[in-house]
Amino acid sequence: MEDQPSVEDLNTQTAVDQDTFNQQAELKAAALLASTALLAACGGSNTTAQNETGGNTAMAAPPAPAPDPSAAAITAPEAARFLAQASMGASRAQIARVQALGYAGWIDEQLSLPGNGTRWDWLVAKGFNDISYRNSQAGFDSTAWRKLISSPDTLRQRFTLALSEIIVVSIDGLIGGGWKAFGAAAWLDMLEANCFGNYRGLLQMVSTSPAMGQYLTFRGNAKYNAQTGAMPDENYARELMQLFSIGLLELKLNGTPRQQDGKNIETYDLTDITGLARIFTGWDFDLAGGKADKPDFLHRPMTQVPVRHETGPSTFLDKTVGEGLNGADALSAALDIIFAHDNVAPFISRQLIQRLVTSNPSNAYVSRVATVFNDDGSGTASKKGNLKAVLTAILLDDEARKPANLSDPQFGKLREPMLRFLAWARAYNVTAINDVWNLGNTSDPATRLGQSPLRSPSVFNYFRPGYVPPNTAIAAASLVAPEFQITNESSVVGYVNYMQRAISSGISDLVPDYSSLMPLADTAPAMLDEINLVLAAGQLSAATLQNLSTAVDSMPKGNDNRRKQRIYAALTLVLAAPEFIVLK
Repeated sequence: MEDQPSVEDLNTQTAVDQDTFNQQAELKAAALLASTALLAACGGSNTTAQNETGGNTAMAAPPAPAPDPSAAAITAPEAARFLAQASMGASRAQIARVQALGYAGWIDEQLSLPGNGTRWDWLVAKGFNDISYRNSQAGFDSTAWRKLISSPDTLRQRFTLALSEIIVVSIDGLIGGGWKAFGAAAWLDMLEANCFGNYRGLLQMVSTSPAMGQYLTFRGNAKYNAQTGAMPDENYARELMQLFSIGLLELKLNGTPRQQDGKNIETYDLTDITGLARIFTGWDFDLAGGKADKPDFLHRPMTQVPVRHETGPSTFLDKTVGEGLNGADALSAALDIIFAHDNVAPFISRQLIQRLVTSNPSNAYVSRVATVFNDDGSGTASKKGNLKAVLTAILLDDEARKPANLSDPQFGKLREPMLRFLAWARAYNVTAINDVWNLGNTSDPATRLGQSPLRSPSVFNYFRPGYVPPNTAIAAASLVAPEFQITNESSVVGYVNYMQRAISSGISDLVPDYSSLMPLADTAPAMLDEINLVLAAGQLSAATLQNLSTAVDSMPKGNDNRRKQRIYAALTLVLAAPEFIVLK
């Protein structure tokens, strides 16, 4: 049994808790202000709010091969920093693994790990395929969070999350088939299964996904009706080009806009959208002769209804898909045209760098990664779009790894709320003792995280890659800060309050393991050094650590209950610190 506090202890603790609360309140306000100041100079590109493909127009340096960062000994803070970019969150075990294998060796090991079951199968095992759940989202949040928190293939989970924020589907937009939890689970499972493959292959799977067919409304799309004048739905054709492949403006390899007569060049216009929309006709659920009383049809790619498909020629991007092709062949030809566009490599590469490493990558960084996107060096016919090679290039690039960027104000990004939560969950081995994982929807910014898996408010993600906070130093410096689009006074305080409850009380059946911190809890500096390493890669300043140490040392110690309270306070304060919230 744990020692129970006396009445005197409780009175003392109440006063201490009030002092700690006041200190936390100051940190909550400081978190937003300090993060804004730190990010104001982030980046090396001259990107404006109007130019989401971003970057200045200076020529990039010639692409250079990535260095071999694993050649020298890797310190624990360096390993933790790498994991902050490459995983769902660092832990002591993963830090040691990176140090033992090197950066490239750790990536290779992660790439070779088998999948850890599917979200779909977990839903089935829990009975959510019963007809009573047909019009429900029940189970989805649990199966999504379970993977993010506990799956050993942490690199695969991080990259799947990154892709889900570029090629966006949201569960609330899955209209017309019921079984939303299964449709959303199938979507994430598809991204995960293809995230280390080829981007062209991924576009194929995306374009026949029942979830995408529902979300961007081309499921059931029919060819032009001469009698009614009804035209094919253009929604997916537009977003496939704008968001998932080539973007709005023609780009150089370094991600900066090409210009003609001093003006940016648009990649497509309305006639291109109309031409491409003809390809996405005739696609519908594959019910396989059955009914929709089970969700299985959402697990299969969409199929063609030939009488609804447009068989005439389809012209877009100055190319034509010839007449007479069936739906599948027409789709393949159209995706080949899109994938061959010069924009795909810089447009997708830059966004992946933003999701993993820094909001404002230099032109040279984008150019190096885009070069690998275009040619993985294999000498094979499928050398373009190798996502394994692209991911490795992003994480091992000198701009991602060099220690000098820790003190460079032109580098870094705001951690999105889900990744802040997951950093804590992974660091302290959060498990669900009943395998329920009942976090629920964490989208409410005032009371929860302000972000939740596959619950983006629109196809433009939770935040746009070119978002610039208006009337800020970030805007004055012509920089972008995507995650600031969901950051405000309410969300900052809501996040800290939510984490404080999660840390101290858990959530539903989720339980953290603080056994590594208990021996350190009576000595605040030692405990904070350990938390700083695992959560913040050692990036909390000496002044911040001193302030937090003073706050924690004002609390009673000497028994396990008091040690737990000190751990809770220390974790909450570190997770609210600007040096943690800003990922360097």
